[in-house]
Amino acid sequence: MATACLVSPLLITDLAHGDMGSDPLFASDDIIEVRIAAPFRTIMKERSIEEYTPAIFEFVASDGDSVQLDIGIRSRGRFRRRPDICDFTPLRLNLNKSQAKGTLFNHQDKLKLVTHCKSSSPRYEQLVLSEYLAYRILNLLTDVSFRVRLLRVTYVDTDRNNRERVSLAFLIEQRDRLAKRIGASVIETNMVIYADLNPGYTNLASVFHYFIGNTDYSPVTTAPGENCCHNHALFANEDGTIYSVPYDFDMSGFVNAPYAAPNPRFRLRNVRERVNAPCRAQQKKATSNEVACLAKPSKSRGLIHQRILKIRTSS
Repeated sequence: MATACLVSPLLITDLAHGDMGSDPLFASDDIIEVRIAAPFRTIMKERSIEEYTPAIFEFVASDGDSVQLDIGIRSRGRFRRRPDICDFTPLRLNLNKSQAKGTLFNHQDKLKLVTHCKSSSPRYEQLVLSEYLAYRILNLLTDVSFRVRLLRVTYVDTDRNNRERVSLAFLIEQRDRLAKRIGASVIETNMVIYADLNPGYTNLASVFHYFIGNTDYSPVTTAPGENCCHNHALFANEDGTIYSVPYDFDMSGFVNAPYAAPNPRFRLRNVRERVNAPCRAQQKKATSNEVACLAKPSKSRGLIHQRILKIRTSS
């Protein structure tokens, strides 16, 4: 008889202090109108991940007034920073905390901005929106997740006589701000083991990855020389319990980016296919609301106990 995997809805209050409240930037779902003036032609040519370029960041506050901030801006990321993949790289914004104080961007420092990758087709703007929605789905499942805020950005290229382009983008909550919100601390290490992780939360994250068709992650390890983990960030509460929190969903079938490819270990034809991991109840360790799942995915391509192990999502 097949065993079902259950995920507790009480996981959202699993940490010692629960959710301490979002920063103003992430307390609303309203789109922020933003204008960024910078030498984007140079930024996209050099793609530096070390040097920030001075820029002007202007946004419309809730009262309708425009607020202008002096910021630094640079490229970020790895795969999407490659010029053969994206002609417009993801960006990191370096804000002046003292200048941002008292504004919507209070407490913000260095923010990740997820951008549209290519300017050649409106499809890429829709990919931004799809990835934003993936984050929002996880937000609905648990407070132990990165908050996001959608922007409509007017990019003003000062290298090209202030040529403008308007596109959707979104900001991702900083790790230290997520840690403060959930009453935890950020962990920096090269790897952990599954036994160190909160089992209920790890199950929830695994089911979420399966739901969006994502195989580009690891909750326990990463590439040599980097902080753990691959598209997961580690947080620990006061009793030492570790939460491996997912982010970066552009390789998922839910987003279905043109460049996306599944992890080759699963032998999937594309990111719109999924392989299920069989579940096994561990009665001695599981609570009434939690059942631990095996990490090793099934290689079966058929039906076992009337459970669909491989699902091709509709387009």
